[in-house]
Amino acid sequence: MSQSNTVTHSDAALADRDDPAVIEEESVGLEPVALENGRAAAQTWRAFRREPLGMLALGVLILLTVVAIAAPLIAPYPPSYGEVVLAPPGLQHWFGTDSLGRDVFGEVVWGSQQSILVAVAASAIAIVVGTVIAVVGAYFRRLDGFISVVVDLTLSLPVLPLMILIAALVGPSTTTIILVVAAFSWPEVTRLVRSQALTVVRLPYVDAARLMTTSPLWIIVRHVVPAVTPVIVVSVVVTASRAVLSAAGLAFLGLGDPNVWSWGRILYEAQQSGAMSSAWWLTLFPSLAILLLVLSATLLSIAYNDARNPKSRRR
Repeated sequence: MSQSNTVTHSDAALADRDDPAVIEEESVGLEPVALENGRAAAQTWRAFRREPLGMLALGVLILLTVVAIAAPLIAPYPPSYGEVVLAPPGLQHWFGTDSLGRDVFGEVVWGSQQSILVAVAASAIAIVVGTVIAVVGAYFRRLDGFISVVVDLTLSLPVLPLMILIAALVGPSTTTIILVVAAFSWPEVTRLVRSQALTVVRLPYVDAARLMTTSPLWIIVRHVVPAVTPVIVVSVVVTASRAVLSAAGLAFLGLGDPNVWSWGRILYEAQQSGAMSSAWWLTLFPSLAILLLVLSATLLSIAYNDARNPKSRRR
């Protein structure tokens, strides 16, 4: 009798193991953080899709990226000079021509490549450097004081004059612009990520992870970085928009790469030719492109913040 009961209980246990609900409970017990992150990401995406401005901003950013990638298929590369000088927008030249007869539409299309390249590369470098410094400082509290002083000191510096000085000394090039913009962008990333990381490292599951392993790298990569990922995503968008503005400002001052078209270079050449006030289209279209990119990035970050906020999802 007892043997039959034992067999019955064993069969029931095996059946329970095949039950999806039991499997889910066991997996939750094994990796609660990973599953919570997955559920939070799915909820955030569902909430984000209900944000019309966020979806519109995402569509504009995707469109600008497609234009930059497909630039050779959209417009020919602007030549050294053209036949019709300072022609207003029309059927032949949609955005008009500049003081040398070059098509402004082609300049704006090809300028999107350099502008987006600077935004992506500079923000990527700033995010990696800023995030590493932030999580290391939050985890190793002995380094946090020194890192805080360095970040505060860097943020107090006059950024634009230093950018101009460094770019002028090193020489105008796309690599110089990327490195200069990234060098003055990582402190803001560190400050944002650090504030979140300081809260994460005090949570119980991080204390439990310390009992499981003595490797700080494993804990940081496995638990701390995933917890601060939402802040990193916002930092990527904000840093990219600031990189576009900084690169356009340097190019407008004549410190951009003279061999590559950019939206800032279009404005610089319009100012140098003296046609900025008379030919309105020379400043309108590249300025609109910069505005679209920066405004879309800003709206995207706002919509993402609202989507990942539980209070906003209940509305």
